[in-house]
Amino acid sequence: MTEDKLEQLEAELGLIKERNTRVDADKAWETSGFRIATICLITYFVAAALLYVIGAERCWLGALVPVAGFLLSAQSLPAIKRWWINSRYRRSKK
Repeated sequence: MTEDKLEQLEAELGLIKERNTRVDADKAWETSGFRIATICLITYFVAAALLYVIGAERCWLGALVPVAGFLLSAQSLPAIKRWWINSRYRRSKK
């Protein structure tokens, strides 16, 4: 193997490692509690402000409805994802 080829392979390996680091960071963000809490807070304040502007009674309480919906969906999606992957994997193995 020539020196140039070896350097090229090392450079490609470095690029792959950088990509893997970015993918790992993105995955960690997508599954983080901080992300879910941030989305819940933003959703709550936007919904509360909208309900306040339209004059809804108890807008601060009503704003909890979309937050609760998001939180429930965020908590149930990992289980649904596992089921979906398992059902697809078993089906493709047959």
